[in-house]
Amino acid sequence: MTKYLAIFLAVSISVSVLFSGCSNSQKLAKADDGARAQVTASSTPSATPTAKATETPKPTVDLAKVKPNEDGKIMVVMFHNFVQSFTPKPGDNGEYTTTFDDFRKLLPMLYDKGYRLINVNDYLNNNINVAAGCIPMMFTFDDGTAGQFNLVEENGKLVANKQSAVGILEEFNRTHPDFGLKATFYVNLGLNTFEGKGTVADRLKYLVDEGFEIGNHTMTHIHLNEQKSADNIIKEVGGNQKKMLELIPGYQMKTLALPFGQATKDLQGYVVKGEYSGVKYENFALMEVGAGPTMSPVSKKSNPLSMSRVRATGMKPVDCDLGWWLPRLSRDDQYISDGDPNTVTVPKSKEADVDKDRLKGKQLVIY
Repeated sequence: MTKYLAIFLAVSISVSVLFSGCSNSQKLAKADDGARAQVTASSTPSATPTAKATETPKPTVDLAKVKPNEDGKIMVVMFHNFVQSFTPKPGDNGEYTTTFDDFRKLLPMLYDKGYRLINVNDYLNNNINVAAGCIPMMFTFDDGTAGQFNLVEENGKLVANKQSAVGILEEFNRTHPDFGLKATFYVNLGLNTFEGKGTVADRLKYLVDEGFEIGNHTMTHIHLNEQKSADNIIKEVGGNQKKMLELIPGYQMKTLALPFGQATKDLQGYVVKGEYSGVKYENFALMEVGAGPTMSPVSKKSNPLSMSRVRATGMKPVDCDLGWWLPRLSRDDQYISDGDPNTVTVPKSKEADVDKDRLKGKQLVIY
């Protein structure tokens, strides 16, 4: 049984070193509701719980200063199209489109605000490992478009195009390694996937080898809410997993982004779990399209099978996109890390909100 540790004030131990990784994040405060943030645009994971620590961990930061709250909300940012430049046209006003330049500007802005990237399966396994005072964030990319990622040949080797979201993330990671090189790409393997050099297998393997995750988005991006029987859902979801195993043997996709954000009321069980042509699949999280932050993985209100996402700010900003949320989501409302991946630390006032069965072997610390 998980032990409970009540801590009312901890002695600061080398706080200046341990906490410096997110010192800028301490400047975040409750913002004016009328303000808009300056954003002009926007390996196979394990489901095994982390082993329980054998000793009671000692705090390594001044909790009264850092004020961690690992029951706070986390933003899951949803990206779609990436382009060099954009011109509106009938049926496409750009609200799902980000330019490469805007993405380059977004990363340092998020970094300076204390955000650090984690993978979706880090969240599911309650394995959030970012510096004390930092705020975890998840990047998700839907549809497998070339602007998100494509391979080019460089000196006889296939590498990520520098003019792609992955290339830009790699470039930023070289100077800011603590930001994290993590994201989940939701693909339709029955459609064009990351068009460019190399085979589809080459492209997917590159992402997995870099530490990114691949998630299910159905074979052909179907409207799940229009399906009348389970057969086509199983074919679309299970068929996508079957194709993935053919391309990268042994790789199990653990999460699914709902195409168009549409769920199916009566057949949702087949989206979550099933078997197609001898291939079993199971999705431990379902990603929606909007329109706000998701709950902490240890929160009693957390529901991984209905995970809300925040739309990246596109060429046409809309309410509840990332630029809308950044000034409205106060630091007190967000997940603030204690810097120790083996503990879950929350203020005394948040203790009742924590579901102890979701700690997954981590030590609960109350202060």
